[in-house]
Amino acid sequence: MSKPTFPLNAWYAAAYDVELKRSLLARTICNKPVVLYRKENGTAVALADACWHRLVPLSLGRLEGDNVICGYHGLEYDETGRCVYMPSQETINPSACVKSYPIAEKHRFVWIWPGDPALADPALIPDMHWNQDPDWAADGKLIEVKCDYRLVVDNLMDLTHETFVHGSSIGNRAVAEAPFEASHSDRFAYITRWMEDIDPPPFWRKQYGKPGRVDRWQIIRFEAPCTVTIDVGVAEAGSGAPQGDRSKGVNGYVLNTITPSTEKTCLYFWAFARNYDLKNQTRTHELREGVAGVFREDEEVLEAQQRAIEANPDHQFYNLNIDAGSMWARKLIDRMIDAEQGPAARLHVAAAE
Repeated sequence: MSKPTFPLNAWYAAAYDVELKRSLLARTICNKPVVLYRKENGTAVALADACWHRLVPLSLGRLEGDNVICGYHGLEYDETGRCVYMPSQETINPSACVKSYPIAEKHRFVWIWPGDPALADPALIPDMHWNQDPDWAADGKLIEVKCDYRLVVDNLMDLTHETFVHGSSIGNRAVAEAPFEASHSDRFAYITRWMEDIDPPPFWRKQYGKPGRVDRWQIIRFEAPCTVTIDVGVAEAGSGAPQGDRSKGVNGYVLNTITPSTEKTCLYFWAFARNYDLKNQTRTHELREGVAGVFREDEEVLEAQQRAIEANPDHQFYNLNIDAGSMWARKLIDRMIDAEQGPAARLHVAAAE
């Protein structure tokens, strides 16, 4: 028995709020098939996607009122997962139910808690407020990536890859050469990098909209187990941005939360938020599509990396200085998993290995 790669007692993004409608949406969250939908009053519901009777996915059925009708034999379930109708009989088996998951909506995402429902505190939902803050304009997408979700976290915690993977858009030599600072707490890991008096890469030259050299920043915050927010931007070189005055520049936030579907696949929800030119919907669309193009380059690399890992199961990775952020992120993830497993479970895993 191998050690789990993700904790269950955590909030994971299951969908963008606009994805969830009056229809059945199937997702796999932490190896658990789930069906999501909205009740007539708009409230979100998440049930196990397997009928109690013959395990046929409920997502193959239909929604009638606030209840889900199994598409195979017509068993009907309410939002709590309780079967309320069985065809051809009046007595309903009292054990006829499917699991219902805690669910919440915040920051334009629908969040699900796949672990112990008694621990599902909405205050623990990761902070991605920029995605709905009126002082910021934001939009994003969902990418279904064929890799371990931790590889996406690794990618976001070490942005030196921008120099080599994204050289035509957001990367240049300054990213790889600039020093950085790493720090951490019990729940967060941080990487701070300032690139002062540099030529901006193409993406930021367009956003800045003026000629000249800039001071550029990347301030990464990882929130265990799977959320990464990145404070990014450029300002006129020497105008005081490193000291806190960003008034002569443009500022964005790259918002990322990665939900494990299985050990080898994940749902990567992202958005880009900006605090300038807020009413320009054309710019919002262009930014969303431009960032999507950048992330497609990451997707290719990450899926190739996953295939290589599977082909070389005994390979041991070596960590460089640039891996400090991802190393701390993985330690925080492991701490959550260990706390959830308990001493007896950890001994069982060790014995099996």
